Amino acid sequence: MKILVIGGTKFFGIHMIHALLEKGHDVTIATRGQAKDPFGDKVGRILLEHSKPKSMKSALEGRHFDVAIDKIAYCSNDIKYLMDSVSCDRLIYMSSTAVYNLDHMGVKENEFDGNAGMLKWCNRADDSYAEVKRQAEYALWQEYGDKKWLAVRYPFVVGTDDYTKRLLFYVEHVIKGTPMYIDNLDAQMSFIRSDEAGQFLAFLTENKMTGAVNGCSDGTISIREILDYVEKKTGKAAIVNADGEPSPYNGTVDYSINTDKAKMLGYEFSNVRDWMFKLIDEFIELYEVGE
Repeated sequence: MKILVIGGTKFFGIHMIHALLEKGHDVTIATRGQAKDPFGDKVGRILLEHSKPKSMKSALEGRHFDVAIDKIAYCSNDIKYLMDSVSCDRLIYMSSTAVYNLDHMGVKENEFDGNAGMLKWCNRADDSYAEVKRQAEYALWQEYGDKKWLAVRYPFVVGTDDYTKRLLFYVEHVIKGTPMYIDNLDAQMSFIRSDEAGQFLAFLTENKMTGAVNGCSDGTISIREILDYVEKKTGKAAIVNADGEPSPYNGTVDYSINTDKAKMLGYEFSNVRDWMFKLIDEFIELYEVGE
């Protein structure tokens, strides 16, 4: 298939493109051209600026793709500029579980109704991350419901390639003895590993599901369990108090993500406890090498 990937030159987008190429797809990546990528002559390239509708239209004019994957659209205006410019049989949009009220276990796709909220045409900086992602989906559901698209919702994506360094925060602070303020030590949370996040997106290009689908590793884990493991591996104690540096996952309460829809397609996710501690080992090793 001819596949357009908007973004995809860092983090789990790289895993996704590698998986697409391994499947034999004809991949074109569309970016601002500011970040280097590892794909060489294996992909085509288009230069565009997602937030500028004229740039989107001129860059994509006269091209057609079997599938377009948009990894960088944040807000409703981004969706409008995309849908008014791209010609494709099916769109895959990288959404987020932030669209939900993440306050209970087993959150399902139908708990966010994209037809129920009030659509506002907005830019990324106009509101919180969660709200602008909701507005992006409102645009899809309410303005482009006649098109074939799939919104893919992930929780926290983690890996040694995670540029946000949110999980690394906890490892570094334990090793350095830097105090942390953590308001949710025992909250059970969901994660997905970066390579699996990319592979699942590549998998989705080869089916015809539309609407929304969750992607997430099976099981949950708490920050306390992560800190306990780091302490045992390093022999250092986590310092947690109200005067410490606020932690990245603060505000998150007990929740988990239901992935029955994805599993009905035939995709089986890993269990978070089968890889999380190995990832922390890698973080510890990387930190020690960096020292």
